[in-house]
This record gives sequence, C-alpha cells and structure tokens, in this order.
Amino acid sequence: MSPGRYLATLALLALGAVAVPAHAATIQIVMENLVISPAEVSAKVGDTIEWVNKDVLAHTATAKNGDFDVTIAPNKTARSVLSKAGTVDYYCRYHPNMKAVLTIAP
Repeated sequence: MSPGRYLATLALLALGAVAVPAHAATIQIVMENLVISPAEVSAKVGDTIEWVNKDVLAHTATAKNGDFDVTIAPNKTARSVLSKAGTVDYYCRYHPNMKAVLTIAP
C-alpha cells in the first residue's frame, strides 16, 4: 500500500471513530402494587424513561421541582426523554406514598 493511500485510510478510520455518537439508553421504571421500582435510578440527559404501569389504577410520575408530570393509564406505558441534569424527587399525585428519585447526569 502506498504511503498516501495508507494515510488516507488512517484518516477515514479516525474520522469514523470520532463521528460515532453515543446511544441514549432506555430505562424502565415499573409501577406495580402501588410501588415505584426501582425507587432510585441514575440516567443521563438524552436517555428515555419508560414508565410502565402494571396496576389497575392510573398513576403519575410527578417531579416535585416541576420538571415533568407524566400520567400513565392502567396497564399502559408512557415515555419521557430527559432534557435536564439534576436530582429529581418524584411521586404519584394519586398515591403520594409512591415516591422515587431520579438522578440525571449531563
């Protein structure tokens, strides 16, 4: 292989390695038997939270700081994309004893 072709190949490989974006994760949080599980979750900005309600009652995921308020119908799933870093305490407005914490890294 000629030196020029070798350098061009290396340059393309280097650009390909740099241009590949990181993939966001999907994190599942389940509401079942009036409990949010897991009660503590770590995520990153850009990740998707998949709220799964396995109860026969409606639930919400309501952030105490107002960052989100998602209503999840019985036996349904809702999704939210995280857009802001921080630690968020949240609860169900219909069942305030259902509490959890979401820690979002930048």
